[in-house]
Amino acid sequence: MKIRAIWCVVSVLICMYLGGCSTETKVVAKDMSPKAVAADIAVVPDALPPLVVDPRFVSVFDGKTLDGWKAADMSFWSVEDGAITAKITTEHSTERNHYLVYQGGKLGDFELKLVHRVLSDKDVNCGFQYRSEIFDGKITDDCRGYQVDNNTNTPWCVRLYDEHGRETLAWRGERTVFDATGQKTVTPIEGATGAARFSLDQWHEYDLLCKGTTMTLKVNGRLVAEVVDNDPAQRDLSGILALQLHSGPPMKVQFKDIRLKLLEAAGGQK
Repeated sequence: MKIRAIWCVVSVLICMYLGGCSTETKVVAKDMSPKAVAADIAVVPDALPPLVVDPRFVSVFDGKTLDGWKAADMSFWSVEDGAITAKITTEHSTERNHYLVYQGGKLGDFELKLVHRVLSDKDVNCGFQYRSEIFDGKITDDCRGYQVDNNTNTPWCVRLYDEHGRETLAWRGERTVFDATGQKTVTPIEGATGAARFSLDQWHEYDLLCKGTTMTLKVNGRLVAEVVDNDPAQRDLSGILALQLHSGPPMKVQFKDIRLKLLEAAGGQK
């Protein structure tokens, strides 16, 4: 044992003399900047909610045909993968937006659930209109009004928007209240800011509730944006539902499991 102990001491002295080891302990400080901390936090995507049969909701797409839906140019629209599908290709391109309009009439107070995805290797825009109208703008079948708006490769991913109007109403993570003069107050929604918990190229569910002047949007069951529009000069209390194919590079947008529940408004009107 004495020989082993002496040899250990000799080894340490030799190592220190040659500079091959050190008795100092090096402490590497961890980068605790907000950016580094955020990078360490793995964002767990919210799961796509299961499709639940609810008698209060009516399916407005049969999964096989475009019955009950109509576009000015039907050549962009078809049914694939059990979903309403719109495609832009190099052979069939477009420089304008196209809309597939639900033929069930104007919607006032309602709750809408649909599952959506967009596929493209480019930066593209997509979404759907609600409480909107077709009008003769630069094109004969343009659409204006409220919109659930998406864009790939952006931090916001989804927002509540006013097409041909005030534009952004609420970014993802925001609750916006417009007063009677059009002035807005914005507050954050807890749990909805930061990195998105869904991906636009994967199937995800929108749950849009419109009740009076309040519009609430959930994605995969999580509240992401809300608007209270008390501006009588700008708000729309009813209008059409229309799926959008936005102009741009080649893409495929799809909508399926489209379910609608009509709500009774004040005065017993729907």
